[in-house]
Amino acid sequence: MKPFTVSDGTLTLTLEPAEEGGYVVTCPTDPELITQAETVEEAFEMAHDALEGLTATRRERERSRRNG
Repeated sequence: MKPFTVSDGTLTLTLEPAEEGGYVVTCPTDPELITQAETVEEAFEMAHDALEGLTATRRERERSRRNG
């Protein structure tokens, strides 16, 4: 099975079937967003959670840079 792209209106994801089952989930607009899921529905849940974590990390990095 080939990778395929899906969208929930907020995120666009690429799902690539994993050898062990489920999917490796990436986001074409954010190369740092990478997760795994068993279903398409779970892919969106996991991706939204991962994006929240990435956003928090990026904010913290930016604060650290500003405060030197």
